[in-house]
Amino acid sequence: MTAHPAIDADRVVADLRELAKRTSDERGAQRLCWTDTWLEARTFLRELLAEIDVESEIDEAGNLWTVPGTGADCVTLGSHLDSVPDGGWLDGALGVMAAVGVLRAHVDEAPARPLVLVDWADEEGARFGYSLFGSSAFAGSLDPAAVAGLRDSEGKTMRDVLSDHDVDIDQAPECAGRREGLAAYLELHIEQGPVMETDGVTVAAVTGCQGIERVRFSFKGQAAHAGTTPMAMRRDAGLAAASCATQVAALPGVHGGVATTGELRLDPGISTAVAGNAELSCDLRNPDAERLASMLGGASEAARQSADAHGCKVSEEPVFRIAPTSFDPGLVATATAACQAATGRSFEITSGALHDAASVSRVMPAAMMFCPSRGGISHASVEDTSEDDLRVAIECFGAFAGKVLAS
Repeated sequence: MTAHPAIDADRVVADLRELAKRTSDERGAQRLCWTDTWLEARTFLRELLAEIDVESEIDEAGNLWTVPGTGADCVTLGSHLDSVPDGGWLDGALGVMAAVGVLRAHVDEAPARPLVLVDWADEEGARFGYSLFGSSAFAGSLDPAAVAGLRDSEGKTMRDVLSDHDVDIDQAPECAGRREGLAAYLELHIEQGPVMETDGVTVAAVTGCQGIERVRFSFKGQAAHAGTTPMAMRRDAGLAAASCATQVAALPGVHGGVATTGELRLDPGISTAVAGNAELSCDLRNPDAERLASMLGGASEAARQSADAHGCKVSEEPVFRIAPTSFDPGLVATATAACQAATGRSFEITSGALHDAASVSRVMPAAMMFCPSRGGISHASVEDTSEDDLRVAIECFGAFAGKVLAS
């Protein structure tokens, strides 16, 4: 018996293709969490697990775990099946299907340490703006009262939508009881950025994730007729929001990091009326905690100045935050060594995107591996990675998991 049973990378890629076939349309992946298409993705996952006689169950936060999921020094592998609307075929799904591949490789030879798979619920936060729902509940950082009233684009609350899926949001933190016996968490993901492709890197160890501050600014002005209201007499909430957005976009030039104002809603939202109300989402990211705090302060000041300049009032609603994350040094070193052994080159990278591993690392050792993204594009239907690069990364992840399982 070899120390690390080889993962069947071709089968993992085939599973990913089949998942895309079942859960995508001409616009891209449609695995938005808490929808029928997301449930179809989980049905397919259960089919794959049934092939190797592995059962699964759902915890209080809607996360899917293989069972038995306990045992001393248990190693957990996983990611998330949910996607953004019109998303890509690999984001999140690669880590889940690679985890299935590792389980499949070890089905005939029990590893020295127990092995469990997890598919985290609502990593993307695309529906309600709150990312890492399932893994934050697991890590103890979810405040149900703070998020239960968040609404999707149709006005449905998170509490009501989760209830439709048999998840009581008030009980979601109880899934933290599953931490007992879990000793490490490993995740494979696409980079979702251009660094690895630019540097010609096939697989990399991830050292951590940037911190995030996500807020929503609500500007209140006065709706008015577009033709009869003089410019100097307007209280245009839309212009206030637009002015804020341009100032937020300038923050990285001072503090580093990145800033995005990806959602703007106007009311009444018609071309013949001055906007009386506007909501602007703001996503700030930085690997440095102090600079991230300065970015948030700058965004809040920009909102206040923009509101004053346009005769509006503004309120600020925190939506999501997470501090910059460093992964476990020992696991990162093991991942780096696996990359070196597989490709002859070691490469370490800090993730610009957020991942469930960032939550999990708060309560147990965690680490990740990345493979490159073509053109650095993700969260879009054209998201892609060459199959050759996928195979290398999947095999390397299998070796990484094998080393941890044997340790």
